[in-house]
Amino acid sequence: MSEAVPDVESAWVRRDGALAGLRVLDLTRILSGPFASMVLADLGADVIKVEDTRGGDDTRRWGPPFQGDDAAYFHSVNRNKRSLAVDLKSEVGLDLVRRLALSADVVLENFRPGTAARLGLGWLQLSALNPRLVYGSVSGFGHTGPESGRAGYDAIAQAMSGVMGITGPADGEPVRFGVASADLGAGMWVTIGVLAALRSRDVTGQGQHVDVALLDGQMSWLTYAAQNFFATGERPRRYGSAHPNIVPYQSFPTAEGEIMVAVGNDSLWRRFAPVVGLGDLVDDPRFATNPDRVSRRDELLPLVSAAFLTRPSTEWARLLEDAGVPAGPVYEVPEALAQEQVVAREMVLDLPHTQLGPVRTLGSPLKLSGTPTALRHASPTYGEHTRDLLAAMGLADERIDALVAEGVVRG
Repeated sequence: MSEAVPDVESAWVRRDGALAGLRVLDLTRILSGPFASMVLADLGADVIKVEDTRGGDDTRRWGPPFQGDDAAYFHSVNRNKRSLAVDLKSEVGLDLVRRLALSADVVLENFRPGTAARLGLGWLQLSALNPRLVYGSVSGFGHTGPESGRAGYDAIAQAMSGVMGITGPADGEPVRFGVASADLGAGMWVTIGVLAALRSRDVTGQGQHVDVALLDGQMSWLTYAAQNFFATGERPRRYGSAHPNIVPYQSFPTAEGEIMVAVGNDSLWRRFAPVVGLGDLVDDPRFATNPDRVSRRDELLPLVSAAFLTRPSTEWARLLEDAGVPAGPVYEVPEALAQEQVVAREMVLDLPHTQLGPVRTLGSPLKLSGTPTALRHASPTYGEHTRDLLAAMGLADERIDALVAEGVVRG
């Protein structure tokens, strides 16, 4: 272990968070599972990230860019975790992981359905050893159904869920969301499921299996788009930044940049129109109510667009905010990260890393008044905590040295 973090327990394991005292054995990799385990770690759980001995989590190599030995992608979702590098194709390595599962509250995995069971680490196998275990699975299509055995990829889930079909310009092609929404959504859903299962365990004493599919998670996000279809039978369209049920509710080019406005009701419309120089339209029967404006969007939007071209986005944002109309400039990533409000909410932080020193990363959006989240350490180096974890399991230094020499573990 590096001398930069001399006390593993104090640096990596939190004792006062909402989930302090819970141990999560994290068998996941890439994005959906690591995102879920990161949320649990931020809330105080002790997350042990299990990585293989043939390179670890694939995303360590998903660069450039790199920060130290690992890709920036890896750093984005692996803070606050401890890394154990072990060969899951070795019976000795598998036995070590099973022993950890005996003391775990939660196991997370995102293998293709059936893979964990073939390794001897499936839900039925581990719950037989630890009946209180909550076991969370993330896969592309879930553990039931005719396509459950298919490999899961974010882009495929976005495409097959209908989400891509309603995303993009009205006269253009379907567009994938700018980040991996299916992976991140599934990570959020499995986190919710795990927390619910832990609450149930408090009552019943029994763990359970939480089965989350990327496709299901994206389907659930269709919400009003699906309900509009159920109600009318009409195929949902792409509207770019616009809203199918509210007008005006979209971004507009300005004299400098773009601005997003959300005129969500008729009261806001009566405030909005005079600010942009369209006060004569407030009582125009063509646009008086939101249903009127939706049905005549092609008449109204060119007028609004022309009005916005007369001032820069920052000026429009101030004028509309002063009038009580929701609006904001459309920022790119650097500008978004630099916002005063974002900094004040601690959504950008520097975390210590064993080799790199301070590493800048995103903060947690969870703001709990009594047991706040704590971002304690950036992502672990590959196998950084292998020796400490094995020693805590009772293995002597000589035995650990032998396991390293045999390639069963890396540390």
